[in-house]
Amino acid sequence: MYAIVSDLHSNLEAMTAVLEDIESRGIEEIVCLGDMIGYGPDPRAVLDIAKSKFRFCLLGNHEHAILFTAVGFNVKAMAAVEWTREQLNSKDYTRDENHQVWNFLGSIQSSRTEGDILYVHASPMEPITQYILPVDIHSKDLMTDLFAKVPRIGFGGHTHIPGVFTSGGKFISPRECDGVFTLGAERVFCNVGSTGQPRDGDNRACYATFDGARIEWHRVRYDFLRTQKKIFKTKRLPEVLGHRLAVGR
Repeated sequence: MYAIVSDLHSNLEAMTAVLEDIESRGIEEIVCLGDMIGYGPDPRAVLDIAKSKFRFCLLGNHEHAILFTAVGFNVKAMAAVEWTREQLNSKDYTRDENHQVWNFLGSIQSSRTEGDILYVHASPMEPITQYILPVDIHSKDLMTDLFAKVPRIGFGGHTHIPGVFTSGGKFISPRECDGVFTLGAERVFCNVGSTGQPRDGDNRACYATFDGARIEWHRVRYDFLRTQKKIFKTKRLPEVLGHRLAVGR
């Protein structure tokens, strides 16, 4: 069994709480599906932990925006990108320390396939930027394209909304299956949810575990008030990025 996290978004408190929960379950292997940075107040700390704790990390749209070009970002997200970039170039660190951060980001791949499992940040068709939302289950063409790229199971994040899309035409949220989905004959694409900025109406940090046959989502309470205070203190990150942590939206 291993854990799958995504969309940590520079939220050190959520990341720490999730790592403690994973450790309490005796799970040693963790993979990350991207967006380690962006929105939150602790990009360097989150990246440092990611480098040491995760078996591999994928490139999310926020890492891509920092490295290359921000695609489809609104004003609030762009403000976070610019502030984050400054933190990763901070003069409070040596040039070598900053280079190590950028070298790590530059080494991250956009997708990964291991056996019959595909890992992406966003979608099998566009691994970095394409949103696959629950309502998309009604688009037969989109689902056909998606499952043409999924060997047996795919894992992603990006929307911050956990659940499973099945090749049979269903979207099943964790609430509908008591947080556990067992694989059958159908191929599936699983959204593991967001650790650092949930958007499904539940403000607890989210991650998933997988044992080869069963996906289980886990929700973990963390000190979001502490994260909020850090965001407000920056004076540069939009305050809404802190307020939304209280409501999971």
